[in-house]
This record gives sequence, structure tokens and C-alpha cells, in this order.
Amino acid sequence: MITIEALKNLYGGGEVIVPTITWNSDLSSVIRMGFKPVFVDINLKNLSMSISEILKKINSKTKAVFITHVLGFNALNQKLISELKKRKIVLIEDVCESHGAFFKNRKLGTYGLISNFSFYYAHHLSTIEGGMISTNNFKIYNHLLMLRSHGILREIKDVKLKNKTIKKYKNFLSEDFIFPIKGYNFRNTELGAVIGINQLKRLNKNNIIRNRNFQFFLKNLNNDKYIVNFDTKGMSNYALIIVFKKKYANLSFRKKFERVLKKNKVEFRRGTAGGGNQLRQPYLSEHLIKNHYKKFPNSEYVHNFGYYLGNFPKLTLTKIKKLCVLVNKI
Repeated sequence: MITIEALKNLYGGGEVIVPTITWNSDLSSVIRMGFKPVFVDINLKNLSMSISEILKKINSKTKAVFITHVLGFNALNQKLISELKKRKIVLIEDVCESHGAFFKNRKLGTYGLISNFSFYYAHHLSTIEGGMISTNNFKIYNHLLMLRSHGILREIKDVKLKNKTIKKYKNFLSEDFIFPIKGYNFRNTELGAVIGINQLKRLNKNNIIRNRNFQFFLKNLNNDKYIVNFDTKGMSNYALIIVFKKKYANLSFRKKFERVLKKNKVEFRRGTAGGGNQLRQPYLSEHLIKNHYKKFPNSEYVHNFGYYLGNFPKLTLTKIKKLCVLVNKI
């Protein structure tokens, strides 16, 4: 919310290119701030926005591209980065499911003007709830500090701006209680920070284990039934991903698949990230033409025949092998 509000306050309105497979707060914040969302279908190799489709949809009204690195995959390539730089279009990264993933030896979250990380308890690093914004832009940084804390001036680190504002209002406002902008109370807690900082020490080691788990999972999946040729370069895996091959993409096989997993007490999420194709979700219905979701075939395919199962550092290879045997038999 405050990422997109900062974008609007400092850069103005317009269109924001967004994915159809993502978490809903990316899209709801774009809409709440008055931007027009322009939706892009996914690439089945990494479940993230198709770069070629992004480039087709860029126009003079495009203010930003809000890209989601889905389930630990890298969603960037050099062509996109170069084109956005050339056309002075803002890149925003959603790295919520991909802590530690990288592109060209740089961590994801360091390419965007603004990047978002989630510390929800199922993610690579957790503070139970909450998250983090990353930026190298000092003006944006100070604006975000005010937005997250009621809009209050005393939060900012820009001494020149702070003193200038205090001077402007010194005759009738206390310098500790000047609110230059409308803000929120979006601060995390000290307790959450202690938890997160301690987990940070283990993040790289845990990510290596997560990636090992996913590669082992793909190696043992039946590649006649399930897609296994994902683009895992730079990955920091979040979940064990299952997408049916086309000849198994039917409701009969889907019902069998889900029945077997439920019977064996294997928790799963259909549709992969965010509950699948967001264009099917009720919260977007008033912003779309009827059946708009049909224009995004890859997102629809994953919505209906894609799943993820939990991956975590203490998950053993023995259990992963047992899981593969189970789903391969279906």
C-alpha cells in the first residue's frame, strides 16, 4: 500500500503493468491508489509475467511495471531492465516469496526502484507478520518513513527537509508533531525485529536446502504427467510445484489427484501463488469486463491444473521421495 502510494505521490498517476498470478495486495493497492492495472499473462517456465507481453503493453501512460517473483523464481531478464531504463519507467519488485533469489549475481529486490518483501510466517524469513520495503532512493525512503508512521515528520532522515518544514510551521506547531502527509500505522514491532534478525543469520543456509529439496522433487516426479522443466536459474525456492502435463489436464485427473493428497494428509494449494488467476477473484469483478480472465491462457492453465506443496528446511529427502511416489501413482 505505501509503496504504491509513494509512487503516486512522487511520480503521479497512470497505468501500472501487473501480473495475473500474484498475491492480491499487489493489485488491490494499485487500484486503491487510482492507477489503472494492465494485466499480463504468465510464462509457464517460471510462473511470472511474460517479458514479451510486458513489452507489448508498455505505452506512454505506463508509470510502472510491478513484477512478482513467483514462488522463488527470478522473473527478470536484461531486455526488460534495459527497456524500462531507456523509457524511464519505474520497476517495482514483489520479492515476498523469493528472499535470496538472484539475477546476474545480484539479489532480487536490488533492481527495482522500490521492492517489497513479506515476513509472513510461511516465507523464507519470518517476523510472524509484517514485511520490508527496499529502496536506494533517499526521497522515496523519507516519504515511506512518514507514510508508515502516521505521516509524521520526525521519522525522516533528511535533515535539510526536516529543518525546512519545522521552520515553516514553527510558530504554530510543535516540531515533534508535524504531519506533512496523510499516513498509516504500518510499523512492525521490536519483537518481530528480534525474530527476523536472528533468522537472517540462517537465511542463506536454509535457501540452499530449499533449492536442494525442489531439485530433488523435480528429479523424482513423473515427467510424463507433470511439468519439470522450470527455469530454476537464480531461484530461491518457496514451494514444491506441480503443474499437470496437457494430456492429464482434465477434471477427472484433478479430482483423483486432490482426493489422494487429502487422504494422505498432504496439504496443498491449487492455482499456485495467490489462489490462481486473480482475474477470477470477486474483488476485481467491478474493474473488469465479463470473462476477461479467458484472455490469459497460461494463467488459466495454472489456475486449474497447478499446485504447490510446502517446502521448508527441515523437510527430509525421504519424505519428498515418498511424496513423489504417491503422486506418480495417480
